[in-house]
Amino acid sequence: MGILDNRIHGPRPRGSHGHVVEELGRAIVAGEIPEGSILPGDQELMEKFGVSRTVLREAMKTLAAKRLIEAKSRVGTRVLPKVRWNFVDSDVMSWRLGAGVDLDFVVHLAEMRLALEPAAAALAAKHATNDEILELYAIAERMDRPDHTEESIAKVDLEFHIAIAEYSRNPFMRSVSSLIEAALAVSLQLSSPALSPSGLASCAANHLRIAHAIAARDPERAANAMRVVIDEGVSRIENVLA
Repeated sequence: MGILDNRIHGPRPRGSHGHVVEELGRAIVAGEIPEGSILPGDQELMEKFGVSRTVLREAMKTLAAKRLIEAKSRVGTRVLPKVRWNFVDSDVMSWRLGAGVDLDFVVHLAEMRLALEPAAAALAAKHATNDEILELYAIAERMDRPDHTEESIAKVDLEFHIAIAEYSRNPFMRSVSSLIEAALAVSLQLSSPALSPSGLASCAANHLRIAHAIAARDPERAANAMRVVIDEGVSRIENVLA
């Protein structure tokens, strides 16, 4: 289950290892456990979460892989500075969304999307097969339905953007799809195009322009059409937050 599904359905049930990761990770990202602080010792954490030393250590390894913590001998396990956190990790991004959304977060997310997704669209215009272009049109057509809910339009929107990342033939584009999911989760929460018929119509038309540009094998037009989609989504959110 990804970031968007987490926002729609809530966090999925986890085992003991996942529970420790979820509780500590969420507390760190929310600032309840401050940057630079030393986590309690193993014994205290084992008692707090009711887990074995093996489970706790595996959870610590998971959090370290997400760059939230770092263990050092004779010092303990320290919470790393925010600048070192792995924000493209889906769990870290979900915890960041759960901690609350502000304008800085929206702008930073948009800057990353503008750096990556127009390039993905341009590459898709070069590399997508004819069958893939037909599939992209089919997804765009499903966006153009007046009965969409906030949840359903977000899911189709995500499918469209992930398809373009895949058609770019650049594996790194698909690897950073958590950024796209996070943006759509914010939109779902604050400013979904499904809140008005005109919003849905505009969303569908803008995405169809991307499909047209890719079908025309026009990288520059595809990139520009993608920028329009991202900019329009950010403008809706900024209006709400303002």
